[in-house]
Order: sequence, then structure tokens, then C-alpha cells
Amino acid sequence: MDRGKPGHFPRSPAAMTPAYTRRLQLKHQLLQQIDALETEAAILPGEHPDIDQMICELESLTPIDQPLRPEHWPMLLGSWAMVYASRGTVVTRRINQPLPLPVGIQRVWQRLTRPEGNGAAISTENGAVLSIPFLGELTATVQGIWQPYEEGESARVSFGAISVQATRILGIAGLHLPQITVPVLEFLRQEALWITSYLDEDLRFGRGATGNLFVFRR
Repeated sequence: MDRGKPGHFPRSPAAMTPAYTRRLQLKHQLLQQIDALETEAAILPGEHPDIDQMICELESLTPIDQPLRPEHWPMLLGSWAMVYASRGTVVTRRINQPLPLPVGIQRVWQRLTRPEGNGAAISTENGAVLSIPFLGELTATVQGIWQPYEEGESARVSFGAISVQATRILGIAGLHLPQITVPVLEFLRQEALWITSYLDEDLRFGRGATGNLFVFRR
């Protein structure tokens, strides 16, 4: 599966330290191994110890400390494709269970945006395009907020709305069907811990409270 060539920072003489060289080498190897997986194999629960080990080593070499601090937002914010999840996601774990019809995953993404006003929160939209045999494609998104902690690496995450839109029905695209958005009632909202453990210009790692590893790339 070709997701493009691994990106990297410019190779200036001052930057060619052993740690920098090792980070570039690991990054290249990691993305090669992820690219070799089919999309669903990469984001459904599975055992990939070599990939997980490279992620852990790269975390120790992250070039950006405290990645959630506002001075790093120009690198952090924007759209990211999720290309790997060590234990799946809330959505993909459910898809991996027996269902009346098999559900395919076309792509998964996360969009981080600057909040309105001068607050320290970060707005997030997590989305996935799902394919259902004989029916078509659905785009499902959840909108939420990251509330970063002062240490600049972890955040308290909560989601306030869920949206679903049919983007293709019976093979017919471009129907512009309405998006259905359902707010999550306050007493039903659950908060979770999210750790941004690695960040560079085109690669980002996240960790959930249970240690689940996520890889995002531009």
C-alpha cells in the first residue's frame, strides 16, 4: 500500500548527530513496515511487535518536547491520516467483531484546529470512511476537545457530537446527502487521557490511557 515517501527534516551538517541519524533511519523503517500492511491490517487489532518496538524507540528521540504547547501548534495542527493503531480504535474494534454485513475501512483521519478565541484547548475531529457491501459508503466523524495539561504532552479529551453522512449509495457518488449530527448529552460524555509522544513535521504518535499506540502522518 503506497502512502507516499517518508518525509524528513533537511539534512544540514549541524543536524547530523547520531540521534538525528538514528531517528531518520528508524522513521524510514517504521513507515516501510506500515506501508507493507493493508489498511485494515494496520488499524485493526493485531500483533506487530517490530512496529511497536520502533515506535517506542522513536518516542525517546522525538525532536519536539511538550508538543501540545501553543508554540508548537503550527506543526501540530491540521489534517493527519491515521496509518497504524496497535490495538485498533473504538470504531475499528467494533467493526472487527462479527456483523451482519462486512464493513470495510477506506481511511481514518484526525483533524486538529485552533480553537476560537485565545483558549488553550484544541478542537479535534476524528473521522472514518466505511464501506458496506451492496449499500455504499458512510463517513462518520466525532467532534471533540483536547484540554492540554501544563506539562505539554498529555491532554484530557472529550467528544461532544457524532456525525454520519452517506457519501456513496449503490455505487452512485456525488449525491450531496445531508449530514446527520447527534450531540452527546453532557451526562453521557466520557473523558479520556491522550498523550502526544512524538511529533515532527510529517509524523505524530499518540498513546491512549491503556497504552494503545497510534501513528499519524501528513
